[in-house]
Amino acid sequence: MPETIGDCFEAIEATLKKAVAALQQHRVPFMLGGSLAVWARGGPESCNDLDLMVRSEDADAALEALEDAGMRAERPPEGWLYKAWDDSVLVDLIFGPKGLTIGDAVFERSEPVGVFGLELRAMALEDVLITKLRSLHEHYIDYDPVLQMTRAVRERIDWDQVRQATADSPFARAFFTLAEGLELIEPARQQGTAEGRPRIRLANR
Repeated sequence: MPETIGDCFEAIEATLKKAVAALQQHRVPFMLGGSLAVWARGGPESCNDLDLMVRSEDADAALEALEDAGMRAERPPEGWLYKAWDDSVLVDLIFGPKGLTIGDAVFERSEPVGVFGLELRAMALEDVLITKLRSLHEHYIDYDPVLQMTRAVRERIDWDQVRQATADSPFARAFFTLAEGLELIEPARQQGTAEGRPRIRLANR
């Protein structure tokens, strides 16, 4: 990747425009995902890989479209994404993120955003956070990017939805403990607390 944040963003802009033109020409539906989808709504700048979300049945056509545009294609063994290199910029074509099916429901939740002069669909912020949290595992535990995103767009996210979708992940639970401790988000609402707390009667002895 380029050395400075400015050069990096210029490279990502050029690659995104090339990828969008190729996918639209081949009529492949896609959404913007990852850090750039959050940046488009006021999140932090990021020079990470460019994430584009596609349905599994469209993944091969999407990769072929980027190949036709001059990018170098890879099919990693993981089986949930393809990669395309545009010089030093990596495009991740993601079709099977952990815990989320890229289908009609996810596309319907997506929102129109403006990015580098392009009008695109971007994943719902909740879906972006779900994929970020569910990608954490014992060999990759880096909370800084997701905490920076949370700080920037926390008021626009339905945190109950994110909690429910990541409840089985110990790494997501650790994130919520950290985010609550830093007062970035409110603690989860608990049944039987505050005004709704049930009254307990002690038996007479």
